[in-house]
Amino acid sequence: MSDLAASGELMDRIYRHQRHVYDATRKFYLLGRDRLIRRLDPPAGGRVLEIGCGTARNLIVAARAYPNAQFFGIDISSEMLGTARRLVAREGLAADIRLARADATAFDPALLFGVPGFSRIFLSYTLSMMPGWQAVLDRALGWVVPGGELHVVDFGGQERLPVWFRVGLRQWLHLFHVTPRDALEAELTMLGLRAGALTVFERPFRGYAQYAICRRLAA
Repeated sequence: MSDLAASGELMDRIYRHQRHVYDATRKFYLLGRDRLIRRLDPPAGGRVLEIGCGTARNLIVAARAYPNAQFFGIDISSEMLGTARRLVAREGLAADIRLARADATAFDPALLFGVPGFSRIFLSYTLSMMPGWQAVLDRALGWVVPGGELHVVDFGGQERLPVWFRVGLRQWLHLFHVTPRDALEAELTMLGLRAGALTVFERPFRGYAQYAICRRLAA
């Protein structure tokens, strides 16, 4: 079985039933998603990609906030993409949001969507579920156009929260194959420098989350 097929099968098993209640339950602990969307601010006509788009909840919110941009989403789970397509169609946004199944470590936007790159790429609480997360960041930065930005929000180190909370949260997350990426700041800073990008890093909600913006220098 290929890596793509194996990863997709795992995600399908995890979300086959969860996808029906995903958005209703995740809003209580996926903190910082809407902050990320507010800060995307893509240029008019810009292309925005979400890696690991899930149910397309974030893409729908972003498409409403930035009607002059074009939106794209990839996910490895066929189950999630099925839900995403239904929700996008229900919201009347099928012409504004394009979706495709793809491996985040090896996707090519020209093959998937017929576009050369993106003004904004973002990952929202998905990097912590991706085994090859460093390769995902490297791939994403390669498809950010000069002057564009990569935004990442995910679980942080919880360094300013009680120890019992941190230990309990991580044990619970492990049940869902989620591993906070404690090396995210160092890894993204290094990859950004290689790609000609500067990284700004924040740890909101007392370190519950980590939020990064990696901005490529204009040509």
